[in-house]
Amino acid sequence: MSEPGEQLPEEVLALIFRYLPLRDRAAAARVCTAWATAATCSAVWHDTNISNPGLRSLRLECQGEKPLFDAGLDVLQAVHAICRASRTLHHLDLRRLPFTLDDALVLQTARCCPELLSLFLDNRTLVGSVGPESVLELLKACPRLCTLGLHLASLSHTALKALAAPDREPFFLLALRCACPEDARAPSLPDEAWIELRCRHPGLAVELELEPALPSESVMRILQPSVPVAALRLSLSGDTVGPVRFAACHYAATLRTLEVRAAASAQLDDALELLAARCVGLREVHCFCVVRPSVLHAFHARCPRLRSYTLKLTREPHPWRPTLGLGPVDGVGTSLGRPVSTQGSQHLQTPAVPPVLASSSSNPIPLLTQR
Repeated sequence: MSEPGEQLPEEVLALIFRYLPLRDRAAAARVCTAWATAATCSAVWHDTNISNPGLRSLRLECQGEKPLFDAGLDVLQAVHAICRASRTLHHLDLRRLPFTLDDALVLQTARCCPELLSLFLDNRTLVGSVGPESVLELLKACPRLCTLGLHLASLSHTALKALAAPDREPFFLLALRCACPEDARAPSLPDEAWIELRCRHPGLAVELELEPALPSESVMRILQPSVPVAALRLSLSGDTVGPVRFAACHYAATLRTLEVRAAASAQLDDALELLAARCVGLREVHCFCVVRPSVLHAFHARCPRLRSYTLKLTREPHPWRPTLGLGPVDGVGTSLGRPVSTQGSQHLQTPAVPPVLASSSSNPIPLLTQR
C-alpha cells in the first residue's frame, strides 16, 4: 500500500476496478476504506454483465437519494434477466431496493429458481404490489425455501397452511414488514394458523417491523399471541406502550430483539421494565428515547444474555450507538461498555446467506457469490 498522500485518486481506482472480475472487485473493496469507496461507486458497475449461470447469491442495495419518480425499471428488468439465467440461485435479497416489487418478479423467480432457499421482498416501498396468490405460487414452486421476507399484505392464511404442510421442508425465518396502506388493510391471520405453523416448524422465528403508517387498531390486530416473534421493531406514530406490554405478556419465550422508537414517558419505562422481567432471553434491546435508570438496571439484572443495547439516560447527539455486552453501571447511571456500530444489529442472522457488498450511490451495486 502507498503512504498517506500517495493514494491514487478515486476516479483512477474506479477506472481500474471496472475491468476486474466480480470476485476481484469484492476483494479490492475489503483492502481499505479508499478502495471500498472506489470499488462501490456507480462508474465501476455501470456496464456489468451479471448473467452468470453459476450464480448462487445476490443482494442489491441502493444508498443515497432516490431520484424523484424513478421506478427503477432498468434495475428490475436486470433482476428478471438474472432470475431467468440462474436456475441455481439460492439466495435473493431485495430489501434494500427502494422500488416497487410486483407479482411478475415473484412469478419469474418461482418459474426459474426452483432451488431458492431465501428470498427477501420486504423492502421500504410505499406501495405493496406483491399479491398473496403470487407468494403461494412461489411456495409451491420452491419447496426448499426456508427464509422469506414479505410485506404483511402479501401473506395469506392459505400461505401459512402451505408452509405448515406435512411434506414441507423445515422453515426457519419469516420477516414481515408492516408499513404501507395495503398492510394496514390486510385481513388478520387466524391465531390457529400460527399455532399450526409453530407445531410444524418448532424452530421458526418471526421478525415483525411496524412502521408509523399503521393505525393503533391495526397494530393490535397484527400482534397475534401465538406468533413466534423473535424480533420486534416498533416505530409507531400512535401508542407504543400497549405493543411493548403485549410483547412482554405473549412473546416472553421467543423474543430476542426489541427496537423501540417512541417519545419518552413513564408509561413506556414501566412497560420496558415489565418486558425485562419477563423476556429473560433477550439478546438485544434498542430504545431510541431517554429512559430512567431503573430501566437500565432492570435489563442488567433480568437479562443475562443481553449482548447489545441502547438505553440512554440523558440526551446525546445522534446517531446513538449501542453498547456491547453487559458492563457495570457507574454511580451516575451511565452504562459502561464498548460502543459498537449500529450496522449489523438491524436484522437477525439468516441461514446460509453469504456477505455482500453495497453501493455508495443511488445506483444499486450487486455482489455475486458463487459456490
